[in-house]
This record gives sequence, C-alpha cells and structure tokens, in this order.
Amino acid sequence: MSRPIFEVIALTPQDAQAAESGGADRLELVTDMAADGLTPSVEDFARIRAAVGIPLRVMLRIRDGFAPGDLDELCARADALRAEGAEEFVLGFLDAEGAVDLAATTTVAEAIAGCCWTFHRAIDHGADRAALRAAVGALPGLDTFLTSGAAAGVDAGREVLAAELARTGEPGYTQRILIGGGLRAEHLKELRADGFDAFHVGGAVRVDGWHTPVDAARVAEWRALIDA
Repeated sequence: MSRPIFEVIALTPQDAQAAESGGADRLELVTDMAADGLTPSVEDFARIRAAVGIPLRVMLRIRDGFAPGDLDELCARADALRAEGAEEFVLGFLDAEGAVDLAATTTVAEAIAGCCWTFHRAIDHGADRAALRAAVGALPGLDTFLTSGAAAGVDAGREVLAAELARTGEPGYTQRILIGGGLRAEHLKELRADGFDAFHVGGAVRVDGWHTPVDAARVAEWRALIDA
C-alpha cells in the first residue's frame, strides 16, 4: 500500500522547506490567505520551486468570483506559471446560484491541458455536490477533490465524505478525496480506518495562525499520525 498523501499550504520558500523537511508530500501554493488563497506571483512560484523538491500545486484564483476579463487574466497567469515550470494546479468556480461555473472551470482547465489539478473546496459551498461532480468529473487532468464534506468543516461533513468514498469508481467519483477544511489531528485515526488516504492542512502546522510560518516539527507530528 502506498503512503498516504500529506499536502501542506505554503506561502513562502520558508514554509515550503519546513513542510518538506517535516514530511509533506506535496504543497499547495497560494498567496493572501485573508482572501482565502489567491494565485501567487510567478516570481514567488519560482522561488519556492527552487527551494524544494516535492510537487507543487498552484492556486488559480485571482478574486472571489469574476469580473469582466478575469478569465483572460487567469489563463494568462496560468500560461506564465507553466512557462516557469508549474505542472499542477488548484481551481474551481461556482456561479451566483451555487452551481459549478462549468464554462469558467472548463476554460481554465483547457488553459492547463496536460496538467493534473484539484477542484478545491468550492465543492463544499456548492448547491448540489452530486451535480457538481457529474459536471466536472470528466474534465481532463482533474484527479482530486479537496473537501471536508461540508462548508462547516470535517465535523459536519463526515457522513458525506464516507458516502462519497463508498462511490469510488463511479462517474464523478474516480478522483481522489483530499480531506481538508476543519481537519484536526484527532480526526486522523478514524479517517484512516475508514480508508481515506489524502489530507490537507494549512494553519494546523503553524504555531500561531497565518502570520507565522509553517513549523517543521508540527508537520512531522501530522506525518506520524497519518502514517500510524
């Protein structure tokens, strides 16, 4: 059995190095967590890429929602990041009614054709999870859903997560479930026993919130619990 995936949010090269040294398998790269995570600059991506050897998934999100021209700007940023060496991404968009914005999601997915990508926690805020999965499930490159099962977090979403895991292999359910959002260390034993094998954290591996860097010792503690 392969080792479970442990993904850590990184904002800086310091974060990235601490996460890697603590045992993270992959990083999600973002900026501006006050806005719930936006696309980092090409320069920041390049610095982080030079600092570590583990895979990097780069957020593609320039604001909450869209304004005219945003999709063009987002695709241009994706092109620039790919030119700098980015190979994996994170994205996902809803419309005003809470349905998946399939046109926007497809446009960006096509801009990163050939890359693997995660549909992020927008799924937890959608009006109909099953419809969202059905709509995006066949988009090329989509290999992961980052989800806690509910907008309120893992505590509220456990039953949904279990039900979706049970449907693994069905259309819209072939992607890996990466659990994140309200995830705490005490959840891990039961989640691992249920068969989940991918976990995502950000603030949980920082000493005092987002204004402090990733702490390698905390990453190592999570790594040990995930592997236990």
